[in-house]
Amino acid sequence: MTFHVPSTSPGPTVAPPLHGIDHLELWVGNARQAAHFWMTALGFDAVATLHPHPDRVSHVLTQGDIRLVITGARLADSEVAAHVRRHGHAVRTVAFRVADATRSHDHAVAGGARSVQAPHLVVDDRGPHMAASVAAFGDVVHAFIEEAEPSSHDVAATTCDLPTVAPGLPAVGLVAIDHVVGNVPAGTLGEWVDHHVRTLGLQPLSSFGEDVSTDRTALRSTVLRDASGTVTLPLNEPAAGTHRSQIEEFLEANGGPGVQHVAIRTDDIVASVAAMRRRGVRFLDVPRGYHVEARQRVGEVGASWDRLEEHDILVDRDEQGHLLQVFTEPLQDRPTLFLEFIQREGATGFGAGNFGALFAAIEREQAARGNL
Repeated sequence: MTFHVPSTSPGPTVAPPLHGIDHLELWVGNARQAAHFWMTALGFDAVATLHPHPDRVSHVLTQGDIRLVITGARLADSEVAAHVRRHGHAVRTVAFRVADATRSHDHAVAGGARSVQAPHLVVDDRGPHMAASVAAFGDVVHAFIEEAEPSSHDVAATTCDLPTVAPGLPAVGLVAIDHVVGNVPAGTLGEWVDHHVRTLGLQPLSSFGEDVSTDRTALRSTVLRDASGTVTLPLNEPAAGTHRSQIEEFLEANGGPGVQHVAIRTDDIVASVAAMRRRGVRFLDVPRGYHVEARQRVGEVGASWDRLEEHDILVDRDEQGHLLQVFTEPLQDRPTLFLEFIQREGATGFGAGNFGALFAAIEREQAARGNL
């Protein structure tokens, strides 16, 4: 398997600022069915159906400040269909809000990124705006999205070709995307970190090595963040171990690098997880005895430890406060994309104290699949 290594072009020294994640676009085998899952299981609302190309269809879903675009192929020989054959249900685009899409695109290209779409005018459910995109790791794309321009575009008249979810399901209460995690091949983490520094202006916030491991598998990770703290992009690569790691399993199942998981914030994780369980979402089981150890390590956290244990919610503390987090099983039969839900009470980290418990849970799933 051949992997792309980013260019080492020096590029300009100062990147235009990013103003947060505008949206994520997922390319899937059946957009209508996938959108139904995000609506029914995770509580998203459908706001529009877009038809920008004759070979594909996209459904726009929102919840809180989160915007998802679910895109499926209409033609068997389309780019979307080829992407799905290789990767399955996957994140294609991580889109950033910017003041000037042209400037952000040109800076990224000068820094060594390959242009995917030159700056162009887009008209969608939010109105007309400029957009552009560049290639990232694997087949993932980074897009630059300007705020929609004032116009006579009637957003309320935008069509939506999706059925309404049956009433009575509990609200989930998701509020924003916290971070997006990518997996890259062994030996390329440093190049991809440097690539994101040069093209997006992200900076390494922290790195994890030997502490992200069990007695069988390991990974290395670097967390990248923009200057304002609105965009966080951790990158992982596999490290040497006695067994095949979760990152190696992902790279094989995904057909190369890609987005491993998306972390979504909630203000009440117990209520959110309880609602999602009622809606049919399945989460990783926490190792037995974890919550006894965690309570001694973390102390009181303003939530019922019985409820945290009931819903397999992990807890960690850093110098700024504490966090609560939980992880789903993969969203499809391939062991690739999954979701994390996180509640931050001052903490700015990523649950380093939970790495051992999380890895143990993931390894149990790998063993059940016969892939450990």
